[in-house]
Amino acid sequence: MKVLFILFVIECKKIVKNSCLLYWKGLSKLIDNEIERAYILMKTIYLNLKRFDVTKELGGVNAIGTKENYAKTIVEGLEKLNGFNYVVYFQEANILPALEVNNKVRIGCQSVHFEDVEAGKNFGAFTTFRTAKSMSEIGVKDTLIGHCEERKYLNYLFSLGGGKGDINSLLNEEVKRAVEVNMDVLYCVGEKMEEQNNKYEVIRHQLLEGLKGVDLKKITVAYEPVWAIGPGKTPPDKEYIEDIAKFIKSVVDVKVVYGGGLKEENAQMIASIDELDGGLVALTKFGKDFGFTVKDFATIVETYKGGLKDEN
Repeated sequence: MKVLFILFVIECKKIVKNSCLLYWKGLSKLIDNEIERAYILMKTIYLNLKRFDVTKELGGVNAIGTKENYAKTIVEGLEKLNGFNYVVYFQEANILPALEVNNKVRIGCQSVHFEDVEAGKNFGAFTTFRTAKSMSEIGVKDTLIGHCEERKYLNYLFSLGGGKGDINSLLNEEVKRAVEVNMDVLYCVGEKMEEQNNKYEVIRHQLLEGLKGVDLKKITVAYEPVWAIGPGKTPPDKEYIEDIAKFIKSVVDVKVVYGGGLKEENAQMIASIDELDGGLVALTKFGKDFGFTVKDFATIVETYKGGLKDEN
């Protein structure tokens, strides 16, 4: 009888041990999944739609649709994607249609004016300008400031005036107006080809002047290697981007994303850089089918996500 009891106890111990192992394996997998999910949710994918709303008939790249269908198709497509935070910078005419259908996806505008409406000073004399308060009034919570295309335009205007002044000081006013209405700002910095030899000084100045007196909790910096942006140009490698991302974070305490074009070809590499907190997408297809589609955007996101999993 004793022998049978001892054998029974041994079997019970085996069952308990195996059950515990299975439990801990299951719990460990659950924890790993939650850690991976939390890590992914720390990343943000930004989408700059530039003037991609202009149809191909008029020389643009828009094959999605016009009026409310354009914004609706894009927002509803992004809402279906799992993981990550998504911010989309729409064109003016498409902001309201986008705000009518968004849920998780944040809707942003493409920069704001450096001045705004103020009681007793300016009642709204801003013809042709997009002010931060006007955007905030309709529900916009994000804006993109200092993009290389905006910098190019401002540089041209400054050159007409003799080249005096600092466009980063002007951009600083834009950032301040956005933050004053509680917008989150994606602030772009980066060096041109002729500035590569002193890229650190260039970027440091863009950061310190452009973000002077600003609540950095509202700021994410996008690094744009201007010299590498465009068809036929060679993009920077991982070490180059990693170095600049570290440098930016050593100058200002902000999140940093890659702003030189997150695409399928570089998504895994960008995801493998720990210092980066996401990326900025614009065009999703190059070559003869040049343009943007939600399907291609989703492919970029999945490729980026795969890079994060490989890294972890």
